[in-house]
Amino acid sequence: MRHPFRELRNSLMFRLIFAVGLTLLVSIAIWAYFNIRYQNNKLTQHILNETARFGNTIKLGTHYAMMSNARDDINQIIVNIARQKEIETIRIYNKAGQIKFSNQQEEVDQITNIKAEACDICHRWDPPLESLNPEQGTRFFSTAAGQNVIGVITPILNEPGCSEACHVHPIDKKVLGALDVVFSLEKVQAEMLRFKRGIIMLAAFVFLVTSGIIMIVMLRFVNRPIRRLIGETQRIARGDYSTQVPVDGEDEINQLAVAVNRMGDEIARSQMDLCRQRNEYQNLFENVPCEIAVLDRDYRIVNFNRSYADKFNPVKGDYCFKAYKGRDTKCRDCLVEKTFEGAGPQLGEETGCDKNGRPVHWLVVTSPLTNDEGDICGAMEMNLDLTDMKVLEDKLRKSEIKYQAFFDNIPNPVFVLKASNLAILDCNASVKTVYEYEKSDILDTSFLNFFVDEEKKAYAAAIPASQFLSRVRQIKKSGTPLFVNIRISPSDDEGQKVFLVTTSDITKRLEAEQQLIQASKMATLGEMATGVAHELNQPLSVIKTASSYLMKKVRNQEPIADDIMLTMTGEIDSHIDRASKIINHMREFGRKSDLDTAPIQINDVIQRAFEIFSQQLKVRGIDVQWELAPDLPFIEADPSCLEQVFINLLVNARDAIEAAWETTAQPPLQTASGSSEKQIVIRTRCQDDEVIAEVEDSGSGIPDAIHEKIFDPFFTTKEVGKGTGLGLSISYGIVKDCRGDIRAESLPEKGACFTLTFPAVHLDDNGGIVLSRDRLDETAATLG
Repeated sequence: MRHPFRELRNSLMFRLIFAVGLTLLVSIAIWAYFNIRYQNNKLTQHILNETARFGNTIKLGTHYAMMSNARDDINQIIVNIARQKEIETIRIYNKAGQIKFSNQQEEVDQITNIKAEACDICHRWDPPLESLNPEQGTRFFSTAAGQNVIGVITPILNEPGCSEACHVHPIDKKVLGALDVVFSLEKVQAEMLRFKRGIIMLAAFVFLVTSGIIMIVMLRFVNRPIRRLIGETQRIARGDYSTQVPVDGEDEINQLAVAVNRMGDEIARSQMDLCRQRNEYQNLFENVPCEIAVLDRDYRIVNFNRSYADKFNPVKGDYCFKAYKGRDTKCRDCLVEKTFEGAGPQLGEETGCDKNGRPVHWLVVTSPLTNDEGDICGAMEMNLDLTDMKVLEDKLRKSEIKYQAFFDNIPNPVFVLKASNLAILDCNASVKTVYEYEKSDILDTSFLNFFVDEEKKAYAAAIPASQFLSRVRQIKKSGTPLFVNIRISPSDDEGQKVFLVTTSDITKRLEAEQQLIQASKMATLGEMATGVAHELNQPLSVIKTASSYLMKKVRNQEPIADDIMLTMTGEIDSHIDRASKIINHMREFGRKSDLDTAPIQINDVIQRAFEIFSQQLKVRGIDVQWELAPDLPFIEADPSCLEQVFINLLVNARDAIEAAWETTAQPPLQTASGSSEKQIVIRTRCQDDEVIAEVEDSGSGIPDAIHEKIFDPFFTTKEVGKGTGLGLSISYGIVKDCRGDIRAESLPEKGACFTLTFPAVHLDDNGGIVLSRDRLDETAATLG
């Protein structure tokens, strides 16, 4: 049932008209109130001024009669003036409050209460006031007949003429009496009433006209556009986006219409997007690569996607346990049941059969569905097929077992180290064989515990920065040292950075190499025996000669001069030193020792090697040409081992020259210096912060066919019994251990040349080694 008044009260137009009209009415009422008040005050002030002026006129008019004491004249003047319509009464009071003159004769000589009526205006003060302003002397009151009047009292003051001898008023008396004039306000109030009515009528007229104009404007420019907007929004609410609100201006209503039209367009686009997204989500629901089913509270299937249908061939309304597993009762450990009980989303694995009866494994995720009140009304069950993953997991498990077996049975120790602190996370069974530790004893301990204390800090920095460390000294559980090569490979293990470290025990290999080096030394010493014997024979001959001379002198008891004795004993002493030096040199060369590098001068090593081998060359007529550069930088090497290298090169040069002279009748080959003699050239130089040594011979050179093999162990071109094939191989290993390089060149008609290159080192103020910049990274990566 429609309620017109309620609809009108709830309409926007009514509210706007009411609000504007009420505001206008209040504004006009306030304006009328203040305007009437202003006019009333203005008229009252005019009356006061006119009354005061009228009172002064009466005083002036009666002044002469009073000065002449002409009472009849005073009465006549008062009566005449009182005949005016607006004047009610005119009275003159004396000081005692007695009415001395009045237009009403019955009041004359009456005595009034001094505190009543007009007298109280002055006598309310003690002492009474002697002068009054117009506002103080004015009073408003009503007569007995109910007529509103205004009374103005004016004091009559004593003047000099009144205090002369002819009058009775003393000179010290200032106020003689008072003139009281009462005017009727009937005419004034009637005029004021007419003014008030006019103002009110004007206000009512303005209000009605303005309200009418506002109503017309509201109907034309607000109500009709709003109704159009309401109709358009209702069409939009119904889904009709084809029409639009007409826009015929730029005011707020038209701007609102533009906004509504834009809103309709946006809603239309949003609706299209929503429909597209709904289709997309429907397609996603259908095509997602997992099985999804929606279940109600009774475990019945309400909806499902295509993948679910393809795998289980369900029917809407079937129980989920029947579709999944062909059961007639609910599963014992049901995830959907837990979800219905308020446990939230659930996750688990299930096993069943597909529609073809094949066993399948799937991951189950259940999530509750709620209604608008928040109550669980169903559940969504998502299944991800894990069958292939289970097969892969089984293969992976078998693969892990296989590779764990490989890991444990690798003959070399393998460690898994934590990259941050080199703690041992895992190791294989070979660790016990090599290091004598049980696996449980070293897990979570530092890999650096295998090193001696003095070297832990250096290897803590070298291991993370290297891929290979050679000849590293470590300690077994029993305290026995061993030497290993270490290979480091960065890797990841369960999200953390690790190093895969493999160690190779080279202790026996190094021992074998040392034995080979020692055997090579012994072989070299054997080859040098003839030269050494000749070297020792010379000082022994001198000693023999000198001693025979001294013995002869002693037997013959002949005196020996002091200078001759000094000379003879000096020669004996110097040749004994020479023989001792040769013997000590042979002993040091033949001593078995480990590689011990130190800063050395390569020229000194070459000269020591030549000293022990010089006689061998002289016997065979081989000349040695020296081209040693002075003041070479130091190199870091083992002097004894490097001496063996140069001896091996001199032996090979000697044998090559001898072979060249024995196999050809032509003149021997020329060396690089142009000489055609049996000659060996030894030269050193410094280039690009490297020290280079060359040993060049005038032999037959190195054939191209064997050039790549000359540094291989046990490879020799000499006859059986004349070479072991270890000299150059051992020399190659020694040079590499000293961080150097050796290469061989064969130039046509110029013999062979072996070039040795070593990084130059420099000594600081304390004698410590400062490597060249190019070798810093290499040194850090090849510690040991």
